[in-house]
Formats: sequence, structure tokens, C-alpha cells
Amino acid sequence: MKMFSLVFKLFLFVSLFQISISARKLAQDGSNQFQSLKYHKGALLSGKISVNLIWYGKFKPAQRAIISDFITSLSHSSSKTPNQPSVATWWKTTEKYYKLAAGDKTPSPSLSLTLKSQILDETYSLGKSLTDRDIRKLASKGDQYDAVNVVLTSADVAVTGFGMSRCGTHGHARGNTGKRGSKFAYIWVGNAETQCPGQCAWPFHAPVYGPQSPPLVAPNNDVGLDGMVINLASLLAGTATNPFGNGYYQGPQNAPLEAASACPGVYGKGAYPGYAGNLLVDSTTGGSFNAYGANGRKFLLPALYDPTTSDCSTMV
Repeated sequence: MKMFSLVFKLFLFVSLFQISISARKLAQDGSNQFQSLKYHKGALLSGKISVNLIWYGKFKPAQRAIISDFITSLSHSSSKTPNQPSVATWWKTTEKYYKLAAGDKTPSPSLSLTLKSQILDETYSLGKSLTDRDIRKLASKGDQYDAVNVVLTSADVAVTGFGMSRCGTHGHARGNTGKRGSKFAYIWVGNAETQCPGQCAWPFHAPVYGPQSPPLVAPNNDVGLDGMVINLASLLAGTATNPFGNGYYQGPQNAPLEAASACPGVYGKGAYPGYAGNLLVDSTTGGSFNAYGANGRKFLLPALYDPTTSDCSTMV
């Protein structure tokens, strides 16, 4: 079993490394080694959508504030977040997908995200070892109409595949609203600080494999939560542009490259495997970041694939 585990991890690293190389070449010179994300004619997430956070396990109030401030930052106007680049500016890249999908139709659909409810499950109602079915059950605790329900699991909760093949996931489920065809989108992200920081909290922790460089200082002084922000941001972009599995993606439908996952490991200009790119650095804390957010927050967010230029778009 140990040999199988080692072989699997090596295979996973080589696969991610090859994807990273292709995405970097895409960003630098438009190489055809990576094909553009294809639109599969399905619906994008649109309208006024509430984001509901389901906290599973133990999280400190200060930790919950990091995530809630990130969600709030997505829709902050320039007057509320005057410093640039901002989280809201980063999110605007997703609007290009909507315009392309609409074609000649005007106006094109739009998406407005608003933080709504936060549900705490500090008693581990489903135990400390969760399956995908458990994640969907937890996600169903949030609104099931015009909603994205985000399940966030604490550092002492194991989830199938966590750190081995994924750091989080997004999907959709049938809603129990009484409306025919009702369904809602959901996201799961785990706190990797103690279980798999090298896989799911890089660049704030040394990677398990590949080029080694000193870890960056987390902008909110929490390796686990700042890593969760990165993964949540990536999955939220994928949820917006490919909510039901037939939007924008490349590759197999059950393991697609999406708006952010098409640009793995890219956070600033000049990024390459093992190096996140040229980033901003907080002069007081030493934290590395590339986006300003609500309540004075600073975040590190992944590059997004720009469908109009076929580049991995970075803000710094």
C-alpha cells in the first residue's frame, strides 16, 4: 500500500506539473499546447445569488471573518475598496465569460453575489470523516434556490480525497423547494493546515514535491485560512462559469480545467512551477498578496483564464 501511495503521489505531481507548464506557456506566448476553455452551451450562474457559509467543525471567529470578508469583497465598489488591485477587480474577469456566452444578445446575463447566512456545526454532526454524500448533505442546510452553499471543514476533519487528489470541489444538487427542476450550486473547501499544507496551502507552505522555495508569509497570518481563500476563490470562479457541468471548461467533464484551475500556481507575472510570481508585500507583516479587500483585508488570489485573450490574467 505504501508503494502504491507513493506511485500515486508521483503521478499526481507529474500531472499537475504538466498542466502548470501548459498553463504558463499559454499565459506567456499563447501556445497551442493548451486549448482554450470551450463553452458547452450550458447555463452560467446568473442573477442575484446568495452565498451561504456552512462551517463544519471548530473555527475561531477571527478565522470565519477572513472568509466572510473575502465573499463581501467580491462585490465591493471602488469607493468601499479604494486600493487597487481589488478582489472586485479580480472577479470582473468572470464577466467576460458571460459576454462571450451571450454573443449578440444584449444585455448579457450578469451575476451578483451577496453573503447571506452562516451556519455553524461545531458538534461534528456527521463525524470527522466525510464522504461526498456527506458534503452534499451539509450543503443542503443552506438555501436551495438562487444560492451557492459553501461547506468549510476544519483542520481536524477528513474528507474523501482531501490532499490526495483535491483541495476542494464544486458541484450541484437538487433543491427541495417544490419547484420543478430546482437545483443549487455548492462548494466544499477544507482547512489543510495540519493534513496537507504542501498540497493545498502552497505558497504559504513548502510543496511536497517539485521545486522548493521559501514559503510566503500568509497575508492574514493564518496558513490554513489563507490557503482556503485561494481554493475557495478558484472554485467560486469555476462555479460561476461552469455551475452545472456544461458551461466553460476543457478536458473531461468529471475532471475539468476551469476558469482558475486552467492557471495552476500562477498568482503574479513571471510565475513558474515553484514560484508564485511577482507579488505585493505588506510592509508591516511581510505577508504576500495581490488583492485588497473589505475591512482592510489583503488576499492572495489565483490567476483567472481570460477567454478573450487566451491568457492567464494576473493583477500584479
